[in-house]
Amino acid sequence: MAQRSLYVFAHLTEGWAPAGRLSITQEREVLASSFAYGIRYIERPDAFEIDPLSLSLADKPRVRGTELFPANQLTQFGGIRDAAPDAWGRRVIEAQRRVPANSLSEAEYLLGAGSDRVGALDVRSTLSSPVQAGATPIQSLPYMLEAAERIEQGLPIPTALADFFGSAPGAGGARPKASVRDDTSLLWLAKFPAVGDTFDVAWAECCTLQLAQRCGLTVPNVKVQGIGGKSVLLIRRFDRFWHAPGTAIASETALHDTLPGSGLTEQRLPFVSGLTLVACDEFESRLKSYADLAMAVRDHAHPSLIRANTQELFARMVFNIFVSNDDDHLRNHGFVRDPRLPGWRLSPLYDVVPRPSIASERQLHLQVGRQGKLATLDNAMSAYSAFTPQRSTAIAIIHRVWSELRQWRAAFEDMGAHGRLIDQLAPAMRDLGDIASPALQADLRKPDSENTR
Repeated sequence: MAQRSLYVFAHLTEGWAPAGRLSITQEREVLASSFAYGIRYIERPDAFEIDPLSLSLADKPRVRGTELFPANQLTQFGGIRDAAPDAWGRRVIEAQRRVPANSLSEAEYLLGAGSDRVGALDVRSTLSSPVQAGATPIQSLPYMLEAAERIEQGLPIPTALADFFGSAPGAGGARPKASVRDDTSLLWLAKFPAVGDTFDVAWAECCTLQLAQRCGLTVPNVKVQGIGGKSVLLIRRFDRFWHAPGTAIASETALHDTLPGSGLTEQRLPFVSGLTLVACDEFESRLKSYADLAMAVRDHAHPSLIRANTQELFARMVFNIFVSNDDDHLRNHGFVRDPRLPGWRLSPLYDVVPRPSIASERQLHLQVGRQGKLATLDNAMSAYSAFTPQRSTAIAIIHRVWSELRQWRAAFEDMGAHGRLIDQLAPAMRDLGDIASPALQADLRKPDSENTR
């Protein structure tokens, strides 16, 4: 059994500041964690909570000088776990260090994720440790693609290629990915093809996210770049925004759409996953539901956003049913902290890829309604009250999503998807008759004016 102390840094208005000390006790798995906020950090006016559940700053006198522990008898703090590298990031760290899979301690993985990890946290070995190398220029994508392929195949990577990855990514998932900066200094997440892909996942995800945007969902900017005959998806990092220090940010501005410019600096948005706000571990997450996420929104989102966020969460569940996206686990739902409120809000949508299937009965990862994970609109409607008190509002949301999705083929063609990909994805896309009872279909087919009463 080994114990290790690390230092968590938070990126505030003027840059990095030490937030507190993290202690991890580990044998093969992490057995326990504790955290103590720094006294100076707590007193800063722009300080934010590292974990909304376990490390809340709502009662500063209570946490001052106190050793704090994860909620619900968990072994790790969710907010810090979200700043750790994902499955792919761990493989990158292992390849760079030339060590076997899963052979490092959790402390080493936390330290290896680098300073450009998701959100506004960094983890360092000492208070004087420097910022680690950041994202690679977008011109390096061909080299990064080559390195990603070698890592996936379990081959050693030359030092020159390993260096192109900079710090390992920390955003969720096991697919090959890395952070890159374009010529304007804008930060993107590049997602590479994976071994075993049966269709062009980059184009599929790009078009699906743009289709979600047409359905009224909040989505980051996405595009596909061809590299040596292969498709690489570029997703605008929604945990970064550009702003002139000392000036107010307009409330109507979508922070994830702001661009670099003269006099503007890059700022970071704190991020936590749905897994953190529901306060459970990976195993328990299989038993959780969209209603549990809606409850987390009510408990932790800024009061001014609860109505909009719960309704969007319902729309995302409906969208996932229509496109057969069963990778909707709690880590694939996120929240960012908006400095204008200040408070937490549902993050833009991410990691949505249709899964083609010939099965007539399909399930999502999270529970949908009274019939568990069953991916039908009737099941979704059985739990509508968790998201909105009015049945008519839930019907209107489904109608809005369906109105766009029934034109998905034409939409994908407009977005540049080739015919072969559209044919490959067709078994994933559900018709209304596949997922709604005749009575619900009748409600949804009523004129818009009736659905919004």
